[in-house]
Amino acid sequence: MAKDKVYFVSDMHFGSTVFEHPKVTEKRFVRWLDTIREEAKVLYLLGDIFDFWFEYKKVVPRGFTRFLGKIAEMHDQGTEIHFFTGNHDIWMFDYFQEEVGAIVHTKPLTVAIDGKNFYLAHGDGLGDDSHSFKLIRSIFHNRFCQVLFAGIPSRWGIGFAHSWSKQSRQKGLASPAPYFGEDKEHLVLYAKAYIKEHPDIDYLIFGHRHILLDLMLNRKSRMMIIGDWMQYFSYAVFDGKELNLEQYTAPYDL
Repeated sequence: MAKDKVYFVSDMHFGSTVFEHPKVTEKRFVRWLDTIREEAKVLYLLGDIFDFWFEYKKVVPRGFTRFLGKIAEMHDQGTEIHFFTGNHDIWMFDYFQEEVGAIVHTKPLTVAIDGKNFYLAHGDGLGDDSHSFKLIRSIFHNRFCQVLFAGIPSRWGIGFAHSWSKQSRQKGLASPAPYFGEDKEHLVLYAKAYIKEHPDIDYLIFGHRHILLDLMLNRKSRMMIIGDWMQYFSYAVFDGKELNLEQYTAPYDL
């Protein structure tokens, strides 16, 4: 089988303590990877793959063995792997490049794929003018703050990070995230403004918002927000001609 498809997926939040069985989502995702690995020429992981990630100088967070092993296997078999940092797994440094062979992106990426121009990003901070969000984001991205956090023993730092994350995730899982409409949704407003300056873009793909959205912005440009692997188990796939938003419907495996 030829490797001729490109996949986009985001927001698995591996390791989240919100899940009753935290490894279930990881196992299910790995099963999905097994279904696509023979035909996936590129896999874009668009952020918040982990509910928390911080690479200390000599250690990385415990767990995720099945996922990391499968990603490394796919890379070794010829699939190009791209990691985008999200707002939950900002602190990726060189582990994934050295151990998995992945390409890590800390900013949005514009890339040509089979003659189409794609704009790819996790989506946090794009079009959101909230002062509180900007403040938190600036702290998390600040190199000095990263050095300070690295000085905290990992058992305390990681525990604190999961507690912080759990509060937002519990709110998010209480009910599906609402779609605010074209005139209020930050990523839609951002995408519309972006294509005015970059009319050559065919597709804009985002994660972050935990909603499923497939929207034509004009006759040429189309945007997607590709959901998550907490409620929707969704992804986008491009076969060189068509871009589709799909969901993995296989049963759970505990």
